[in-house]
Order: sequence, then structure tokens, then C-alpha cells
Amino acid sequence: MAEYLKRGKPADERADDDAKVRATVEGILKDIETRGDAAVRDLSTKFDGYTPEAFRLSDSEIEAAMQKVTTREMDDIRFAQDQIRAFAQVQRDSMKDVEVETMPGVILGHRNIPVNSVGCYVPGGKFPMVASAHMSVLTAKVAGVPRVVASAPPVNGEPHPAIVAAMKEGGADEILVLGGVQAVGAMALGTESIKPVDMLVGPGNAFVAEAKRQLFGRVGIDLFAGPTETCVIADDTVDGEMVATDLLGQAEHGYNSPAVLITNSRKLAEDTMAEIERILGILPTAETARVSWEEYGEIILCDDYDDMLAVSEDVASEHVQVMTDRDDWFLQNMTNYGALFLGPRTNVANGDKVIGTNHTLPTKKAGRYTGGLWVGKFIKTHSYQKVTTDEAATLVGEYGSRLCMLEGFVGHAEQCNVRVRRYGGLNVPYGEAAPYRDAAE
Repeated sequence: MAEYLKRGKPADERADDDAKVRATVEGILKDIETRGDAAVRDLSTKFDGYTPEAFRLSDSEIEAAMQKVTTREMDDIRFAQDQIRAFAQVQRDSMKDVEVETMPGVILGHRNIPVNSVGCYVPGGKFPMVASAHMSVLTAKVAGVPRVVASAPPVNGEPHPAIVAAMKEGGADEILVLGGVQAVGAMALGTESIKPVDMLVGPGNAFVAEAKRQLFGRVGIDLFAGPTETCVIADDTVDGEMVATDLLGQAEHGYNSPAVLITNSRKLAEDTMAEIERILGILPTAETARVSWEEYGEIILCDDYDDMLAVSEDVASEHVQVMTDRDDWFLQNMTNYGALFLGPRTNVANGDKVIGTNHTLPTKKAGRYTGGLWVGKFIKTHSYQKVTTDEAATLVGEYGSRLCMLEGFVGHAEQCNVRVRRYGGLNVPYGEAAPYRDAAE
């Protein structure tokens, strides 16, 4: 039986927060849809204090921004993009078009076709999320997306040089300096100066996540990504300092970033709580991390490893750091998570920034039904069929006719019957099912 040594904010209070965000976003999107560029400009002025002549950067503006990035920083960006591109390409290569003749004269297949246009949002408010440009822009380009629009908010009143560099190096076709709901709204809905996209991807704050949710259907989205979450599954093979570091390393993202420890060691749980207090005393981002830990942090003490697994499956956290004497057992048995980080040498920060896997991951238990962003999210798998012989057209048509009539779809049945009459020479009266023919015939 799991014992909670520390609990976070109750679920009903979190739901109240979500409702307030929902109403705000709805109003902003309606304004953008009604007033277009004028609304976007007003919102940018209000939220970012930024009113450029144009939100889309010109080639010269992109070059000027990139000139502010040091050689060391550019090398680091390129190293990270090399890792992410290599893994994304392996994923893309695993997706094959197929075609098969299922019976004589009947050919079925599917093609993997990239989405035509994608809007990639890169957060840049509290922290300029340079890595998010790699994860979205670069991955979309490896998938073969023809038009990739990338947008990030201004930082200190101007485009963030490293974000612009990462977008450009990743292959962005258009770069916007625009943040928040106004960015995803403009990309999805379109304005006088911004052509709409077919899909939105990328992480963001609660308002950006809600905007994507409300826009889903008008455009595709990668997934419903809320505030960053982390869960550490650990036993006494590691110490409190490492666990506390991994928890606070994600709690610093924002004021509502859940951080959960699941353990079967009471000593580790108590040591972790003590280490968290010690680290919060010296962590430069402690003002943010402390709020997340106090309101959303949890420590759950379990009886055994099976209990730890069951609790973790229910938590279904975005990032799951596993540090036990049986990491591969958890890999084989876990089914609900965003991404796994196995062993003490591995950590979420490497996954977020450089190691090669994608860091845009499902939150709020969405790992129960979806994985994170990857090349396949930008690919539409479309099926096709082709009948090449009269015999196949007749045979399939007869079955199709009868099955359509079974459901009462006379018009559907006639689509089959006209082929039976034309290619099989059989007289099937309009509105009747094709007769059954014994296989011996």
C-alpha cells in the first residue's frame, strides 16, 4: 500500500486554475480570428512590449541575430542538432510505404506523406528554450515537411539570438518573433501577413497548451502538453542528493511543475526531503522551484517494486527517471509515461537538450494514450486500393453488395452492383443484393 509522505495541490484546485486559463484563451483566439494582424499586434504590445514593423524576420535580420551567437554556442547548437537529426532520421527510415496484392487482382497499400505546413512554437519567456527549436523544426524537416514556420517570443525586446540560430540551422522556412497565444493563434488561424499552417507543435505554458487544445480540429497538434512533469523511481541504490537534484532540475521550469518521488526506501525519501531543502537554499532558480515543490511535489513510499510500478503507471508522468537495481525490469513493464531515463548516469536534462530523443512529451497522464513528438507525428499515412482484373472486381463487388444491403445502404450496394454487372456480366436488379454463388461455380 502506497503511503504519501508529501502531497501536492488537490486536483480540484488544479481544475479551477485550468478553467481560468480556458476562458482567457478563448477570448484571445476570438480576437485574433476577428481582427487578424491588429489583434496580434495589440497582444504582442500588451504581453511582450514588442511592436516591430513586421513579426517575420527578414534574411538580414536573421543573419544579424546569428552574428550575436558565439562560436562555442553555435558549435553546441550544431552538436545537439546532429544528435537529434541522426535519431530522427533512423525513425523516419523505419516508416515504410507498403503495397501488397491481397488476392489476385486486388492491390492495397499505404503511403507516408509529410504534412504540408507546420507551425513550431518555441517558448522563451522565463527561459529561452533553444532546444525546443531543434526538437520541432529540425524533426519536421527530417520528416519532409515543405513549409516550417517557427515562432518564439522576444527576449528583452528583441529576437533571442540563440533561438533564431537554432531555428535557422534546423531548417525553418519562416521565423516569427511572436509569443504566447498570439503566436499559435496567428499560425493556426492565419492573418493578413501570416499564412495559416496545417499543424501546430511545440511546448509552452498553460495558455499556449490550452490554445493548442482549443485549435485542435482546425489544425492538427502534436499532443496536449501542459507544465513540465518529472517522476523519479528510485531505491536505495542511489542517494538523496541525486534524487533531489533530479526533482528540482525540472521543478524550476515553472510554478506548477509536478515533481514526484516513488520509492520503497523510507531512508531515501527522508534524505531526499532534507536534500531538497538544502539545495533550495543555494539554487539560483529556487524562487520558482520552491513553489512547484511545495504545491506540486509528492513523495510516495511503496511496499515493493510491484507497488512502485503500479503507482508510476497511475502517475503517468512526462519524464520518468528510473534509478534502481532493476532498471530494465521497469523498461519492460512500464506502459504509461512520456520518456524513460534509465540509470543514474542518465538524466532528464540530457534528454531535454542534447542526447537525441525528442523532449516534447505528453503531460497530464496523456502518456496513457500517446507518445511524444517524433518524425511520425509529421507524417500522414494514407491508404489506397486498386482492382486490376474483371474477376476481382466481380468477386469483391458481390461480397460488398451483400454486406451493404445487410446494413440497409442501397446506394452503397449499387456502387458494387454496377461493377458486378459491368465486369462480371451478372444481372443484379437495382436495389437488390448480388446473389450468392457457391465457390464451386
